[in-house]
Amino acid sequence: MRYSGSILQFLPLLLLWNLTALPCSHSSVLLPTNLQTIQLPPPLPFQAPLDLPPKAQDDRRPWARFRDRLIRFLWNIPIQDQSRTPNFQPSWETFNPPSSLKARYGGDVVLRFQIQSREESTALSEAIYVLMLDVWEFTADWVDIRLSKDMVRLVLKIIRESGPCPNQASLQRAHTPLIYDLTQAILESYPPATFDEPTSPVQAGYRTFSPDLHPSTDETNIFFRNYQPLSVIVPWMRLLSSLFPTHVRMLNIGLSYEGRDIPALRVGVHPTNSEKPSAPRKTIIITGGSHAREWISTSSVNYVAYSFITAYGRSPPMTELLEKFDWIFIPTLNPDGYVYTWESDRLWRKNRQQTGIRFCKGVDLDRTFSFEWDGASWMNNPCSESFAGEAPLQGVESSRFVNWIRNETAQNHANIVAFLDFHSYSQQVLYPYSYSCTSTPPSLENLEELAIGMAKAIWLTNGRSYGVTSACEGSVLVENDDNKANTVDGNKKKTQQDKQEVWTRMESGGGSALDWFYHEIHVRYAYQIKLPDTGSYGFLLPSQNIVPTGKEALSAVKYLGEFLLRNNSVAEVVVLEGDNATESENRGGGAMKKEQAGGKESELLTESSTTGVFETAEEAVRSQDAEEEEEEKTAETNWELRRRRRRK
Repeated sequence: MRYSGSILQFLPLLLLWNLTALPCSHSSVLLPTNLQTIQLPPPLPFQAPLDLPPKAQDDRRPWARFRDRLIRFLWNIPIQDQSRTPNFQPSWETFNPPSSLKARYGGDVVLRFQIQSREESTALSEAIYVLMLDVWEFTADWVDIRLSKDMVRLVLKIIRESGPCPNQASLQRAHTPLIYDLTQAILESYPPATFDEPTSPVQAGYRTFSPDLHPSTDETNIFFRNYQPLSVIVPWMRLLSSLFPTHVRMLNIGLSYEGRDIPALRVGVHPTNSEKPSAPRKTIIITGGSHAREWISTSSVNYVAYSFITAYGRSPPMTELLEKFDWIFIPTLNPDGYVYTWESDRLWRKNRQQTGIRFCKGVDLDRTFSFEWDGASWMNNPCSESFAGEAPLQGVESSRFVNWIRNETAQNHANIVAFLDFHSYSQQVLYPYSYSCTSTPPSLENLEELAIGMAKAIWLTNGRSYGVTSACEGSVLVENDDNKANTVDGNKKKTQQDKQEVWTRMESGGGSALDWFYHEIHVRYAYQIKLPDTGSYGFLLPSQNIVPTGKEALSAVKYLGEFLLRNNSVAEVVVLEGDNATESENRGGGAMKKEQAGGKESELLTESSTTGVFETAEEAVRSQDAEEEEEEKTAETNWELRRRRRRK
């Protein structure tokens, strides 16, 4: 196979490390000692008590009973009193953690490396490439990596040897363990083996999914107490579509590699007057679960969908949003990978399709889209967590998603006006572009305005701060001519004239769904929202955070809808050509033209200095504003004339 040589060449390095000790004393890291082998105590003679309460019948197979007892012993899970019969029984089967959990992750930790220079970024990127490490998350300041405790010294050695020792010494010291006991953190992310008995009459009498006029609070909704497997999510979605047929319909985006449906909900109220042809329906796409291990993204999409569905007819603002837009909620674009995280490997990221190497399955679905796909030039190794495939749209699920989107726009007359892609973690609102830090999107001003508004709405909900920047600059530092690191926030923009040098990235940013929707489908408002937290739990956010995070996501989505209602400038046609854009039929006028005209400001000022037309820069700006206002009036007039002609 074509990849066998790239793997075998690293085997001598791994063998050499076992015989090599690090000469630098500062490269040692203080970590917990290796887990000792647990030995079962000798069996004790059984003595039955005098009054033994009746035990519930256990119909499980002997192997299942032994497995559960072993798991309870290894992780000290208390056994619930079997004599107590709870008055609330769930209608689905509970999940037990995979039996291979401790063997797979028993010796792993998650380290955070602080990046302070270009040399450090390059050295760490090389170590990630050579050892094919699992990069959890990275921003402009830090990189979180999961690795075995035994591999820490090897990583530090590669970092030291990749450049001068003085340049790399700070990186060897500037790393902090985030998760010591990865096995326990994984275990706690699964639902408990048994459900707790409700503690209040409201909880005890609560019907899980009911169109009652007095629904319970989110905290008592059993569906959002824990993360749910796909075998529970799909029936739950069907139930919602049957309970609320007036504004909910279940969809199938397509089939996954292993033959599973990619489920979705279409939520919205359509006009019932069939005498008049309906105009293209404005549609907002909200997705999650592209990366299988990001369970909080799936639960957040479900929370937002449930909140929208149950608010129709009760909340006038939410009702208006459902009447004006179609909302497509896709909890997981990667059903195969999501199921695999429940049944086998909690930290699996990619999908489950076969690659060129038999034992390295899966591609990164968020790196397989066709726009600026760069899988051929970036870590083209199937064993990498960010493997983008051997060709654009090779990911089965991403290809099905693209086909469905094109069919919706061409055949079903859907006008996609916004796209939100939920991920975790790092608490950021990211806008295009992801593939490059030097390319500026044409509607940058509008993208930043809405992104800042969503971040503020989240902050007003739970007081949690979200960063706002482009998807590229949110994951890498950019250095200007004055050698000062610069990142973009909501109040500061870079000009295209600035000369910038991008530091080495930890993984590719090309082929993302964010850029594809913005550039190929011409979705003017496309965002990727990275949910909590900032590293304390990473992908293993405890279930107690499902509802608070869902409320944050709901606030951002509501602000998005209200923003589109307030600003009637959603472009009907946007044609993007490279870094320039032209816009026609723009209701409310002028936003895109204003951005294009802004790039000509320097040309106007130069003309004023040579011809004497403008005496000062202020006069040039005032004249430019007057031209923009005239263009806005013209665009609004043209739009009104077209609207009247369509009515005739």
